[in-house]
Amino acid sequence: MPDAIELLKTRRSMKPREMTGPGPSPADLETILTIGARVPDHGKLAPWRFIVFEGDARVRAGDIIAGVFARKNPQASAAEIEVEKKRLTDAPLVIGVVSFTKPHPKVPAWEQELSAGASAMNIVTAATALGYGACWLTGWFALDRDVLDGFGLKPEEKLVGLIHIGNVTRPSEDRPRPALSDIVTRF
Repeated sequence: MPDAIELLKTRRSMKPREMTGPGPSPADLETILTIGARVPDHGKLAPWRFIVFEGDARVRAGDIIAGVFARKNPQASAAEIEVEKKRLTDAPLVIGVVSFTKPHPKVPAWEQELSAGASAMNIVTAATALGYGACWLTGWFALDRDVLDGFGLKPEEKLVGLIHIGNVTRPSEDRPRPALSDIVTRF
């Protein structure tokens, strides 16, 4: 297992189309999900949950996405619909992070949503630490209520993102990062 600081300094998002199987073992998946649930959570509300898409579930999810896309874009070509159908099939595992807020006198909705975002990042970091490639993505369909309903989300739930996880076929190149002098001020 890599040194934690080195892991955090060098983590990269890996493109799902550059991932291959096998995906995480059941034990690795349990570790990833356990770490995803180990985030700051003011009030112990657990304002997030996970949806695991693997195997044929990725194809069924793609059918939902493509069906909604075709219905809302009647002029779409068969090739465009096929692209939508394959949204979750590149990586062998996709984890949807779902956010919902609970009324609470001391924990504003914003903090609960941030906790869900922290959960998504913990999943990415855990997968990376276990040697997999990971990429946190959204897309039009992550905000489309018809798709979310098809995925089983309740009306009050949002999709924080879909985290694609698999073995990498080639190293990812780093992208430019902001200079600390551009983003840090002192009070």
